[in-house]
Amino acid sequence: MAITPNDSDLIYSDVALQTGTKSVLLIACGALAREVLAICQGNGWSHITVTCLPAILHNTPEKIPAAVSAAVEKHRASYDTIYVLYADCGTGGLLQATCAELGVEMLRGPHCYSFFEGNAAFAARDEFTAFYLTDFLVRQFDAFVWKPLGLDKHPSLKDMYFGNYEKLVYQAQTDDPVLTAKAEDCAARLGLPFERRFTGYGDLANEMQEFVGSA
Repeated sequence: MAITPNDSDLIYSDVALQTGTKSVLLIACGALAREVLAICQGNGWSHITVTCLPAILHNTPEKIPAAVSAAVEKHRASYDTIYVLYADCGTGGLLQATCAELGVEMLRGPHCYSFFEGNAAFAARDEFTAFYLTDFLVRQFDAFVWKPLGLDKHPSLKDMYFGNYEKLVYQAQTDDPVLTAKAEDCAARLGLPFERRFTGYGDLANEMQEFVGSA
């Protein structure tokens, strides 16, 4: 599986399409690029092609259904099967409706925090006062949290945004001390107690196994 950086979509982008024969295309959120590629490579899925939409869509979920629809229509003729590696991700059910209309499957769950932890386990926690970070969001904390909320220029807004949270939970996909230290720093910057949970790839890996096994 040949993967090359796509420089056209900022630093959060992802991977470019490999060329090849008809097979399976995974259309993923750019925030999942590392994890999706690691799962594909770990399983030796050489027949899988991965393309990622810009991860910055994470901050504008209302744009995700149209972006996914455009990607599916663009590549539909070139692949036998297409899967969408997004959960609902704040679209209010619109992405599910879009995928149903397109006839493609997508990940189960409300968002990546849920499927990384495992959808059943996440729902059982019923945890409404935790602010979550994944490996990707730890790496891109300034670009996806600090600056978009204006905290780089107006740090006094921190209490308005995060005053009702009781802790920051770092869902670690990898056992990386550097990322853990950075996540602790993120919690300190937000003034929140820190908790680390090693989730690995959770239901993302399980559902990718199901997708590829049925392809």
